[in-house]
Amino acid sequence: MMTERQAAILTEIIRQYSATAEPVGSHALCEVFDVSSATIRSEMAALERADYIYQPHISSGRVPTDKGYRYYVNNLAASDPTARTAHTLEKRVASLKDRTDRAIKIATETLSDMTGNMAFATVSDTVYFHGLHQLFSQPEFVDQVAAAAAARYLDALSEWVLGNATHDHLAVFIGNENPFARTSGMAMVVTRFESPYSANSSIGIVGPTRQDYAKVTTLVELTGKKLEEVLND
Repeated sequence: MMTERQAAILTEIIRQYSATAEPVGSHALCEVFDVSSATIRSEMAALERADYIYQPHISSGRVPTDKGYRYYVNNLAASDPTARTAHTLEKRVASLKDRTDRAIKIATETLSDMTGNMAFATVSDTVYFHGLHQLFSQPEFVDQVAAAAAARYLDALSEWVLGNATHDHLAVFIGNENPFARTSGMAMVVTRFESPYSANSSIGIVGPTRQDYAKVTTLVELTGKKLEEVLND
């Protein structure tokens, strides 16, 4: 069972890694927790044995595993976006309430801009995408093999959302959890929204597993709610 301190260390590793894309070492964590490096190394070793983090290279720091991200997502407290962020999102989407396709496009573009990921939305038999440049500018996809795997993932995503996509109102798929392409290194956050134009409408983001999940899940859910309000007004 994970201790309270181990959970805090895992959370900090995820926070630092999501911001820098660099493995997190014990010295950086000592500065946060004000304990000895030996204590941090011991706790990191326990997290590594339990498969919550791993060491990508000898003598490097640690990065989260899919299991580590899943623990974090299941136990994180949702963060509230700032009032300014919520107002910006609502204003952009509501400004085009009389033009359904544009409202959906603006919602998708705004979500991509705010999360730094590729965003998508689906209504009826149409899929809207925005932010491919954001996705492939991430350091994880500089490698050609990883970029090719991400491209195959996106092809499968299109088929999934236009087919029989099933998920909870707000769903987070990490790495091999993805229902249509079990591609390590990719994550999807998606939510449903009610629409008079389709019985199966959704909006979400796709990006690397290295995410600020508290921020991203909150923004995806908020975007879905605002889009639902506009389309059903």
